[in-house]
Amino acid sequence: MHRYSYYKTAACTPEVFIGDPQANKEEILKCIQELDSDTQLVVFPELCITGYTCQDLFYEHTLLNKAKQVLFEIVEELPENLVAVLGLPLEIDNKLYNCAAICFNHDILGIQVKTYIPSYNEFYETRWFSSASELKENTTFTYKNKKVPVSNHIVFKDTTTSACLGIEICEDLWVTIPVSSTHALAGANILCNLSASNEIISKANYRRNLVKYQSAKCYAGYIYASAGPTESSSDLVFSGHNLICENGAILNETKTDKIIYGQIDLDHLNHDRLHYKTSMQDLFHVNYTTVDFASKPIHEIEFNRYIDAYPFVPNNQDERITRCLEILHIQAQGLATRLSKIHCKDVVIGISGGLDSTLALLVCHEAFKINNYDSKGIHAITMPGFGTTKRTKSNAQILMDLLHVSSEEISIVDGVNQHFKDIHHDPEVHNITYENSQARERTQILMDLSNAYNAIVVGTGDLSELALGWCTYNGDHMSMYAVNASVPKTLVRYIVESVALKDEVLHDVLMDICDTPVSPELLPPDKNGKIAQKTEEVLGSYDLHDFFLYQMLRHHDEPKKIYDLACVAFKDVEKETIKKAIITFYNRFFTQQFKRNCMPDGVKVGSICFSPRGDWRMPSDASRNLWTKQVEEI
Repeated sequence: MHRYSYYKTAACTPEVFIGDPQANKEEILKCIQELDSDTQLVVFPELCITGYTCQDLFYEHTLLNKAKQVLFEIVEELPENLVAVLGLPLEIDNKLYNCAAICFNHDILGIQVKTYIPSYNEFYETRWFSSASELKENTTFTYKNKKVPVSNHIVFKDTTTSACLGIEICEDLWVTIPVSSTHALAGANILCNLSASNEIISKANYRRNLVKYQSAKCYAGYIYASAGPTESSSDLVFSGHNLICENGAILNETKTDKIIYGQIDLDHLNHDRLHYKTSMQDLFHVNYTTVDFASKPIHEIEFNRYIDAYPFVPNNQDERITRCLEILHIQAQGLATRLSKIHCKDVVIGISGGLDSTLALLVCHEAFKINNYDSKGIHAITMPGFGTTKRTKSNAQILMDLLHVSSEEISIVDGVNQHFKDIHHDPEVHNITYENSQARERTQILMDLSNAYNAIVVGTGDLSELALGWCTYNGDHMSMYAVNASVPKTLVRYIVESVALKDEVLHDVLMDICDTPVSPELLPPDKNGKIAQKTEEVLGSYDLHDFFLYQMLRHHDEPKKIYDLACVAFKDVEKETIKKAIITFYNRFFTQQFKRNCMPDGVKVGSICFSPRGDWRMPSDASRNLWTKQVEEI
């Protein structure tokens, strides 16, 4: 696959020979030789050249001199185009520092020095090491007659890939304001930690969360390489708990593998930094040194990241049910609050027997429970028309009865036929006029009933329909409060299913609704009385459209990349089908913005929302040419 902005990193825990830099050199080089050829960065553990547990051997100049010599030898033997971050003790200006050497193309780019030196419980580092805070200003280290910067405020910028590396050492992460936080403010989007973190009960979970959440707070990739079980076991055990995270997500983790990899998406990180600007406000104003280097471009990669085909829907069923019921509660709380604030105890809602209106009715029912309102204040209206089937009409009635709401059936057939006469439309012509006349007739009935009942109309349309404009302007597009407006179609089904799995009374009817094809039912049924108009046969799969929607709106990926990711996520779908769907997606997304610009109020439940008052602002007449041209060239 095309490389795009993926930056391939590795965390490595070699076998350690305590106090034997020469043997450690051989192990480090052996690991490097085993790396995938397209690896761009490898991080080794804290003090890996000597071993972390040398204790008073760190006073021995024999060890310190050999460690420096071995560093120089490793640098000369490194392969081209690989950044290697190695830990060793360095004596500088009569003080000993716990350091990381950042090496690239037979050169040392800089030396990062550990800032926070622990001396509590099992740790006693201040016996040997000084803090980076004791460094003199503009301290350097000489390599090949070149002055190499030595600091704890230094980042390394790859001008080819836009990767910017910030290094911290073990304890630097575990403090109130981690060193990596100021690295991130200085531009680092790849954070590396050389660690020797021992194992005690529950520490692994704490460490995992620490790394994961630091990557999220800094909108960064985070490579954590820790010392392994071959360190001294005199008093401690080290497990080699290595982690690679990206913006709060764990890409890879191990306690057993010597090497793990992670392909970090720099575009996603950089986009979030542009978007969530408060996180990048530098109130510390630390003076940083930036070291530039240039790697060789890598145009193609063997892509091995997991790409979730259903990014809105958790894979694990228990987690999915918990998430879905939480979303239902958020929707219901929004409606309950709105009703309470406007002193209203009645709502009007159109019920079709389809997924969206079912979810909206469940939300209304939950909101009324929150406010202790009588469920009879929910006026659920079925409005059969030319395309209504027995299955959907029956399910709608069963659901309304089970929820004990006020139900009413009002046929739209006579009203729409009269409208056809008024506008001189032939009812045998099943075009967009034929369809939209029905949708607007239904909305008019709901709006007028809301006046009669002193109620508000609750909308049923979802996020996916808004993205594609699959709603009738001033028809089902309009309501007084839209409870599903930020719920994508793929998630609607699972919220309804989750309620079914938790409620025996509603189970059967809700599961049958979940199994019903998605349709607006605006065209007559087939000869067997079944749904003839299936939305996904016209638009393409909502699975694909929701995937495109997530990648575009959450990460602002370009169309070609979204297409390639879709091909990875949907391996069983033909590429031509994906291409046809993504063309439809971009064409409809741009042309239908005018509907989103005047959408009603509605509660936000996830990271993507189209409210013009909050999350998405776009001109209705924006050109789509850049996007569609790229798609057509696939």
